[in-house]
Parts: sequence; structure tokens; C-alpha cells
Amino acid sequence: MKNHAPHLHHLSLGLALALVLAAPAPSRAQEADSESRTHHRLFVGDHAEGVVRAFDLETGAGAEAGMFRIDASPALSRSDSGRTVFAVQGDRGRVAAIASGLAFEDHGDHADLSVDAAKLLPTVIEGTTPAHLVEGSGRLALFDDGTGDVTLFREADLLAGPWRPRRVKTGPAHHGLAAPMGDHLVVSVPGADPSAPRAGLKVLDRDGVQVGGITPCPGVHGQAQSARTFAFGCRDGIVVATPGENGGAPTLTHIGTQALGEGNVSTLKGGTAMRFFLGNYGPRAVVVIEPGADRPFLKVDLPTRRVDFALDPAKARNAYILTEDGDLHVLDVLDGRIARSARITEPYSMDGHWRDARPRLAVAGDRIALTDPRAGLVRLVSTDTLEETGTIAVPGTPYTIVSVGGSGAAH
Repeated sequence: MKNHAPHLHHLSLGLALALVLAAPAPSRAQEADSESRTHHRLFVGDHAEGVVRAFDLETGAGAEAGMFRIDASPALSRSDSGRTVFAVQGDRGRVAAIASGLAFEDHGDHADLSVDAAKLLPTVIEGTTPAHLVEGSGRLALFDDGTGDVTLFREADLLAGPWRPRRVKTGPAHHGLAAPMGDHLVVSVPGADPSAPRAGLKVLDRDGVQVGGITPCPGVHGQAQSARTFAFGCRDGIVVATPGENGGAPTLTHIGTQALGEGNVSTLKGGTAMRFFLGNYGPRAVVVIEPGADRPFLKVDLPTRRVDFALDPAKARNAYILTEDGDLHVLDVLDGRIARSARITEPYSMDGHWRDARPRLAVAGDRIALTDPRAGLVRLVSTDTLEETGTIAVPGTPYTIVSVGGSGAAH
């Protein structure tokens, strides 16, 4: 495994400083006036059927907390708050929304946690081919590949109803994305032939009018937010979008990855307590990205091809990567090295169709939840030891997975 040592000092210093600054101080008021409560809930989508199941992890290995029938096998995502889980069914032109039942009320020095039953919301977002759902600046943007339109809404409005989203026309239909930044949208730009790879990114104001020119980003695919910054994957690097001053348009900057060798970034995850991104880089590597650093990229080669990866929102320096041999790896993003590994599943080859049922990862407190489609299980693995601590038997073929929850005060 190559660690590209010239990057390590700068990345470790910058990220470690951000980690110290971001770490919250213990709340004496919370300790004195309330008891701490922890609750995590998993949502698992079936590979073959239109079913999403919820499981609570605080009741043994995992008790079913709801089963929701939708129209087709879903791609699952969650809102930043965790109050809503979205089941995107692009082939059916629909996005279902599930109220997770978990909510945190911020009180400055602490948050109160409330736990209710999960429920399928009556509101369904409809379109031609809805695909990427991106949250930013308190809004969610759903891009419709079949029309090129974006549906904009706030989570609170969706949960409260009646629901009246805004729809913004961005240009011709294509497999695209849109990211809200303040009153602006950063949206993908199709090539001359909409069926060809995307050409770049542009900025639209609140009226849908383009601001500035097009920033090249060949084959733009994948995005993530860290702090208030967005990053987008390109075939020749990334584009970083930083907020404009005084509500102005965001600034788009292209950073090339040619020095990393063959490969490109097409999937991104954004850090929470630290400002950084983790992206794929070809089938057998990942790259830690720190925008603004002298050496912004740190490439980490993997022993075999990557199946899925996830960031730990609590242990900010940890990322978890599953490779096709069934090994789960802990990546230290500060050092840019694999800290430890353990065999968790049987091998899942990356040969075959990209939609074949393969494991997916989510982090739930001190456990990694990993779907094992062939075994019909969700495996629960300790983030500290990588030991399997339990399993959840799931009917059908468990595939996509998201986790919501955390700790808060229970008054």
C-alpha cells in the first residue's frame, strides 16, 4: 500500500487542528438537569422488492421498528438532521419519504432527543427520472434526469405539509445534480449531446438565472459537503465550491488530480467535525482531499477493489472501507494509512453489473452496520475492534442502508 508520505505532515497538522477546534466541550447543564439517552435506527432497502425496513439498535441486536411498502427497490438517503429518510425510485419516477421518528432539539449547550415511531409520509415527490438528492443551506434539491428540472424544498415543510416545493429549470435533460448554496444553486451542465458525459458546472441565482460562466468538470459525478464547502468529482480532478461573501454567488475552483496517476473521483463523502472529503479514485484506491492545502490530495491504495466506504461522524479521523475480498478496513484519514482490517463477509466480486446486490455500510454510534445480501443479514461490527457484535436477520435481500440517531438529553 502506498501512502504518499509528502502529504502526511500537512494533512495531519491541518486536520488535527480542525478536530481540536471542532470538539464540543462537555455540557454541565446537560449533566445536571437531565439524563443522557442514545438511540440509533437503521433503515434497510430491499434489492428486489419495494420494501424499506427499520430496526432499532437499542433493543438487543436489533428489533424491527417498521416495514414500509413503496413502488420499487430504493436508493436510500437521509436528511442532514436525520428526521427524514428518502427512498429514491428513479425508474418509477417517484421518491418516497419516511419520517424516521428521531429528532434532536438544539439548546445550544446540548440537544434533546425524542424517539417516536417511524412512518411513511403521504407526500410523494414525483418526476420523470428523479435521481440525485442533495442538501445544503437548509434546503434539499432533487435533480430529475428526465427533464433537467430541480425540485427545491425544506425538510420542515415536507414533514408538516401541505407541501409546495419550488421547481427550477436548469437546462436540457441529463444525468445531473444540483447543490443548494445560500440563495444559489450549483448545477451540472450537459455536453452538446445530453447522452454524453457532463461538461461542467454552473451557478444559478434564486430566479434560475445563470451567474458567471461554466467551470469545466468533465463527466461531473458525485458530490459532498463539508463545513459550508461542496466538492464535485470530475474525470480530471474535482471542483470545489466555496460560499460567496455577503450572500453572493459561490466561487467554483477546479483542482486537477493528474499527479495521482490513472483514475478519477466519482463518489465523495464529506467530513463533519473536520473539513475534508474522502473520494474513490479508480477501483482500488481512495483519496483524502483537503481543499486549500498545499498538497490537497492524499491517495491510499487498497489491497483489492473497493465495494463501499463510509465516514464516522463521531470518530472524525476514521473511515471504513469494505473491499471485495470481504475485508473491512479502518482508514486513518490523518495519517493516510489503513490502521486495521478484519474479514467480515464472504467475497463479493466487483465483476458483473453495477446494480448487483453487494454490501453497503452505515455508521451507527460505535457500530458499523453492514448489509450482507447473500446471507440475508445486517452485520453489526465494533468501530473499535472490528469484531462482529451481532446480526439482524432481514427478510428478502437487504441492500441499501442508512443510519439515523445519536445521543441527547432525556428530560
